[in-house]
Amino acid sequence: MSEREQGGSPWLQAGRLAFVALYGVTLLAALGWALSNVREVGPDSRAVVLRMGALNRIQNPGLLLAWPRPFEQVVMLPSAERVIERRVETLLRSVQAQKADLDVSLSNDATAGSGYLLTGDAGVVQLDVRVFYKVTDPYAFVLQGEHVLPALDRLVERSAVAVCAARDLDTILVARPELVGSDSHVAERRERLRGDLQQGINQNLAALAATGNGLGVQIERVDVQSSLPREAVSAFNAVLTASQLAEQNVAAAQNDAARQTQTATQSADRTLQVAHAQAGERLAKARTDTATIASLAGSQDPGLLQRLYRERLPAILGKAGAVTTVDPRDAGHLILPGPKP
Repeated sequence: MSEREQGGSPWLQAGRLAFVALYGVTLLAALGWALSNVREVGPDSRAVVLRMGALNRIQNPGLLLAWPRPFEQVVMLPSAERVIERRVETLLRSVQAQKADLDVSLSNDATAGSGYLLTGDAGVVQLDVRVFYKVTDPYAFVLQGEHVLPALDRLVERSAVAVCAARDLDTILVARPELVGSDSHVAERRERLRGDLQQGINQNLAALAATGNGLGVQIERVDVQSSLPREAVSAFNAVLTASQLAEQNVAAAQNDAARQTQTATQSADRTLQVAHAQAGERLAKARTDTATIASLAGSQDPGLLQRLYRERLPAILGKAGAVTTVDPRDAGHLILPGPKP
């Protein structure tokens, strides 16, 4: 028997080798498919096993043994203690709006209000919100899938709109620092903003869970960084500068007024003391001058006053340039001034 007859043709040998190789690859692929869902779950993760689309079990950290697809599907999730950070991009100013801020010609009504929230006193504020959440319901989280984060962003945006509408600008950010010193509750209400925002988001999540559409997450903490629009920053800086200058001018005016009041008070005290002294002197002099008359008034001799009157009256009238006498009992008299001497 020839060598060709014993080994067959080269094409047959190549076919056998190809079949063996294909068989081996198929076995390896089958083995890989069979072991595709055999994996190790890390300490900061957990696995949700779905059998034919239904929840079968939740695997904690350790070795996971599961049937391959499509019999069982394994979805890796964070552990119950792991906190995940999420920055809400929908509250930020869009890229088109940022370009419009740099180029006024690109501004339009569609981008005018992007990233702005209206406050209760008709002010405008920007919020940069970061939420920290935990996965509390793995099955609901897996069921919602890729819709969890967009829905969470919308809930945060809704709560932020409600919280800002219930507050004025001063309780969201330090628009007027002088109010913090005069009203201690302003800083407290500003700190309460984070708690109210977190409570509002969790209430919306609970409302969704009550209707069977829960996201399977719970907010643990909310970080809020508030700021003014770029166009309003310069205006507020000018207002703050003017307020500080006004306060300085008011303080200087109050100091000047206090000094002038003190000077006036001292001058008034001196004037009053001098007036009291002069009044005392004049009173003493008047008492001295009228001592004789007062002593005569107390005399029991009525003829003495008449004699003194007749003796001294001519001397007094002699010093006058002219004397006009009028009868006090006559109401029909007329007095005409005489010629000047």
